[in-house]
Amino acid sequence: MTDLPERNLCVGDIGTVVLVHQGGKGYTVEFMTLSGDTVAVVTLLADQVRPIRSNEIAHARDLLVA
Repeated sequence: MTDLPERNLCVGDIGTVVLVHQGGKGYTVEFMTLSGDTVAVVTLLADQVRPIRSNEIAHARDLLVA
């Protein structure tokens, strides 16, 4: 996993899968602020995405505006 600074995304940011490509080889993922504004919609490879786990706690960060 890696940061995507050109899309204002950091490792650990939580997104929602909106489309699965080729049986899980890739995903289109939407990342949003807590107020519901879309930050980015990106297509990622399977190794760039992982499911959240039940024992994790979400972390909020300020969105850096370029």
